Amino acid sequence: MKRGFFIIFEGGEGAGKSIQVEILVSHLHEEGYSVVVTREPGGTRIGEQIRAITHNQENVDLDAVAEAYLMAAARAQHVAQLIEPAIEAGKIVVCDRYVDSSIAYQGFGRKLGVDTIRSLNALAVNGAVPDLTVLLDVPPEVGLKRRAKSRKGVDRLDMQQKDFYTRVYQGYLALAKEHPNRYVVIDASQAIEAVAQDVWRSVKHALLIANESTNV
Repeated sequence: MKRGFFIIFEGGEGAGKSIQVEILVSHLHEEGYSVVVTREPGGTRIGEQIRAITHNQENVDLDAVAEAYLMAAARAQHVAQLIEPAIEAGKIVVCDRYVDSSIAYQGFGRKLGVDTIRSLNALAVNGAVPDLTVLLDVPPEVGLKRRAKSRKGVDRLDMQQKDFYTRVYQGYLALAKEHPNRYVVIDASQAIEAVAQDVWRSVKHALLIANESTNV
């Protein structure tokens, strides 16, 4: 059976990942693809329990290193239980956040260092690397204003200082520059429909290339 395809959505707070994941998955289903939709931290029973810890407003005293380990633990369960089996079964996996979120948020945002987070997650991902990473690029000040206007409740990660989100944003741009072959950067300050069109165009192109390389 042909191996599946692994798509990640990344971006800071208010980037619009949730709606873009939903629209993309709708397009993929219309094209007849078998799709698994998931998120991090979460995606599994254990992962969702860890998410409840990392996002709970009451846990403001959660240490940065402890946070990084919790994210990696949720990811290890996620990869083993859901992501890798789905890819092996030939499905497209669309995931809201993955390792690069940890690099951006804990490595850059918490200042734990890129190499530290990569080393911590190496065992967790067990070689499961995204085929395509869609970075929804929106400046932190714009994203935070969007987030404040949304109906979503405030969680622990919404309670950081402005410079934290600036470091996260800069981290994402650095990752996109470092991995141009798997990253596509999309201007997420556009209208939702325009962003969705750019996303779909990029995903179709990536899938076409993947199919051509498989058939060679």
